[in-house]
Amino acid sequence: MAGNAVINLKNVDVFQQKHLVLSDVNLNIDKGEFVFLIGQTGSGKSSLLKIIYGELHIGNGEGEIAGFDLKKLAERDVPYLRRKLGIVFQDFQLLTDRTIEKNLDFVLKATGWKDKKLIEERIKDVLEKVGLRSKIRKMPHELSGGEQQRVVIARSLLNNPDIILADEPTGNLDPETSEEIVLLLKQISQSGTAVLMATHDYHIIRTLPSRIIKCEAGIVHDDATIN
Repeated sequence: MAGNAVINLKNVDVFQQKHLVLSDVNLNIDKGEFVFLIGQTGSGKSSLLKIIYGELHIGNGEGEIAGFDLKKLAERDVPYLRRKLGIVFQDFQLLTDRTIEKNLDFVLKATGWKDKKLIEERIKDVLEKVGLRSKIRKMPHELSGGEQQRVVIARSLLNNPDIILADEPTGNLDPETSEEIVLLLKQISQSGTAVLMATHDYHIIRTLPSRIIKCEAGIVHDDATIN
């Protein structure tokens, strides 16, 4: 993988079933970069994210994500690839029947952590990073939408990912809270974890400008602009 690249796609064709969604994709994202991903519904944003987290296989071309060669990626390797990725969705997908601590504990144990003391330390560490250390014993319904999304970001950091894929992370939040969440993700990227954030929120892009990738008419345009 070239230099510090955590995502490196060369001449990749992206198919959904037998339908060509994106053609000849060339994309390079380095460690610590923050990048917006934009495009209308149906433009291929979700398909591109699915290629990155191993749900879709690449057609033609070459791809490497967090050190994994997508051409050689077997089904059994996908969980290991995903441990190198943090994924943040619009709907928080927190387990509503347990505390924030138990939500994070569940993920760590599911990904192979066994040492109780290390688990406790890691949970405190990621909650500290997102400013929610004091909410560790709260239930999800006791938190605001913005706080719940911060928990989701904390969850995405548990296994020290190389990149966070954030798919419309501010879609259910008010403008002020949205800005706080994007600033948090930008701050995380500055510590070395790349962030690729899919969004429809052009106000956020104008307020907090960064590199833009745009899916349009079957093509991925790098260093795109918005009107």
